[in-house]
Amino acid sequence: MSQVSGKKWPTLFISHGGGPWPWMDFGPQNPYQGLRAYLENIPQKLGKPQAILVISGHWEEKSFTVMTHEQPPMLYDYYGFPDETYKIHYKAQGSTTLVRRVHELLNKAGMPCEDDAERGFDHGVFVPLGVMFPKADVPLVQLSMKKTYDVQDHLNLGRALAPLREEGVLIVGSGLSYHNLREFGQPRAIPASKQFDAWLTAAVTSGTGQEREEKLRHWSEAPAARLAHPREDHLIPLMVAAGAAPEESAVKVYSDQMFGLEVSGFQFG
Repeated sequence: MSQVSGKKWPTLFISHGGGPWPWMDFGPQNPYQGLRAYLENIPQKLGKPQAILVISGHWEEKSFTVMTHEQPPMLYDYYGFPDETYKIHYKAQGSTTLVRRVHELLNKAGMPCEDDAERGFDHGVFVPLGVMFPKADVPLVQLSMKKTYDVQDHLNLGRALAPLREEGVLIVGSGLSYHNLREFGQPRAIPASKQFDAWLTAAVTSGTGQEREEKLRHWSEAPAARLAHPREDHLIPLMVAAGAAPEESAVKVYSDQMFGLEVSGFQFG
């Protein structure tokens, strides 16, 4: 990627919501109104990057793996939704330049990186990006998590990718700060979501460097941690966003109640 003078992009941990929500009619009580407003406003706040690299809570592999398709297809990785939501097409182009740069950076850091030439955008990518950049006019590449969910590995991944921030690339971790699907809509889940969100907000925003990373490494010991994340697939993308801005402060840029549950998004740097 080319150097962009005077611009160092922040990194983001965003919520991508549930299923293909932007293409569904929820009526006047739409639980995603706040999320839509936040995502739509990102280009106005940050500008338009040269490319976007997304780590989604819906893709994990044995090794870090990068999508190489130049015209990525769609991966409808949700179930039980209306027929029309399986005809959505988000036509963002891939980027061979960004793929090559990801390989260079991970190789330099001693991290094996594989290619996947077949995989398409999962809904952790095309849903939020379809709201942020509906014209699909920003090159978009997806990078997997490692299936071990090791926090330090993903902090290290972010650190390896950090130079991209000065090369016109927006690094996005796409997940959910609360992700216990069995509890969505259950009143008993509300206290747990608030407890964990309060801890996560303080852990992310009250320090930097080793102080912040030490807290994140021990996230599972936080109040209501395993009630909020029985499986941490949707939290791990946050570690990449944090790792790519280790000495820079973070702010909560999105706060909402989704089906009554507390959810948050963060910007680093």
